[in-house]
Amino acid sequence: MSTSGTAGPGPGADRTATAPVTTEQAGSALVITIDRPAARNAVDAGVAQGIAGALDRLEADPALRVGVIQGAGGTFSAGMDLKAAARGESAEIPGKGFAGLAEAETHKPLIAAVEGFALGGGFEIALACDLVIAAADAVFALPEVKRGLIAGGGGAIRLPRRIPHHLAMELLLTGRTVTADRGAELGFVNTVTPPGQALPAALRLAEEIAGNAPLALGAVKAVVRLADRLDEPAAFTAQRERLAALGRSSDLAEGIRAFTEKRAPHWTGR
Repeated sequence: MSTSGTAGPGPGADRTATAPVTTEQAGSALVITIDRPAARNAVDAGVAQGIAGALDRLEADPALRVGVIQGAGGTFSAGMDLKAAARGESAEIPGKGFAGLAEAETHKPLIAAVEGFALGGGFEIALACDLVIAAADAVFALPEVKRGLIAGGGGAIRLPRRIPHHLAMELLLTGRTVTADRGAELGFVNTVTPPGQALPAALRLAEEIAGNAPLALGAVKAVVRLADRLDEPAAFTAQRERLAALGRSSDLAEGIRAFTEKRAPHWTGR
């Protein structure tokens, strides 16, 4: 985790400020903003607590289907705040890890909307999300080896799972900076947008995702997470359990009815 954005969802959003992290509801998405632009949105204890609290809100509110994480002032995050760490502050939350996110087992999809720098811990926050939308001028790096550290907030674990092993090792061993376009080529960036447009694009993607069955979305995340940890036979066993639960759900029956009646489904999450 290294030392040390964008416009909000717009009119009608229900904004709640819990500095240094703010949350806004935009439709069925919760926009979570790291709001320390003067510190390039570096992660201190307050940021970690704010993100953890925002994720708790996202998980608890059935009206919220997707989380979108961004940084204020044109920067995603420059990573861990070393000045705060030198004062004895911890940027980790028990059970949730660095930034209140790196080790959290969230059930709802998370999208990173990246403008500007996503360095060290900032890159690790993006890697902890399920999808990454990045502006064309965004840059990513895990420069911890230049400071005598490793990317301990999930970077050394997740990056080799997101992109080919040797390319991940190149970034981890050199600390090299890569552009959003290169990130898309490597496969850890889903979409590259014009500068300033990462959040609108992320919200459009969130709206598309939110149109699907919430229980199925959670099951997708659970199965993908388990597949990272288990061998293939055990992963299939775990998947069968989740398929059985979906088969008993009201949402599956509604999905079938909506298909046969040629209408949009009305999901209840049950």
